[in-house]
Amino acid sequence: MSDSAARDRHAVETESAFSHPAVAPDASAAYGDHPDQVIDFYAPRDGRAGAPVVVVLHGGAWRGPYDRRHVTPFADFLARRGFAVANVEYRRGSELPQQRGSGPVAGRWPETFDDVAAAMDALPGLLAVALPDADARRIVVTGHSAGGQLALWAAARHVLPQGSPWRLAAAPPLRGVVALAPIADFATAVELDVCSGAVGQLLGREADFAARSPYADPAALLPTGIATAVVQGRTDLTVPHAVAEAFVDAAAKAGETVGLTLLEEVGHFPLIDPAADACAVVAEEIAQLAW
Repeated sequence: MSDSAARDRHAVETESAFSHPAVAPDASAAYGDHPDQVIDFYAPRDGRAGAPVVVVLHGGAWRGPYDRRHVTPFADFLARRGFAVANVEYRRGSELPQQRGSGPVAGRWPETFDDVAAAMDALPGLLAVALPDADARRIVVTGHSAGGQLALWAAARHVLPQGSPWRLAAAPPLRGVVALAPIADFATAVELDVCSGAVGQLLGREADFAARSPYADPAALLPTGIATAVVQGRTDLTVPHAVAEAFVDAAAKAGETVGLTLLEEVGHFPLIDPAADACAVVAEEIAQLAW
């Protein structure tokens, strides 16, 4: 495929993914005092009791303009597949410079990670109130793009370096992780300038980057012992498949097997687009871990 054809495909896929109206949740709950510290809950549309829970962490390069609303159609899609869904918001970076923003562009250190840790820790209690019929013993975490990094990170908190405020004493009680086109290997992402330098903006430059990477880079937090699958489009122009492959290779070197599903003729956004066949593949990957 020529570069121009690839860009045209990417534009069509992006338009389709963002064409769906936002879907209101069945309930929302705060896990902190900041307006972004909130989780939206979607009950399984078939009304079943004992449904497994899918935690969704949205992407958007950890940048402020991209919030959880763009994945609400995906959350609803999963609810229509019989899952209980928790769609997590978290603090992100400021607006892009051309949008008159200031300060760091991608993410906030340490607030982005504070929030994901706090949301996951609060989840069982919030589920008991918002979705009492869901099975909190069967939780799968999924995330798209930057959210895929956060999903992998949420499952790896027990292997964070000693002294980390986010470290857990034992592995989190998860059935698994399904990471969708994740920014999962920071060295490869930096090399490929994924999302216009987002990783460097998230961690900071030079000394900060080196000091913070061991606490945030999924490829450095292996093995986890948590069942992990990666779904990736082979024609993804936003997060190229080389990033996912580097993470899978790092896992293998650490003695862990990570499943990798490479979808032909699929880019970045069909993975969360309810109108795309790729989204059904994602739901099946989640079901294999959840049920």
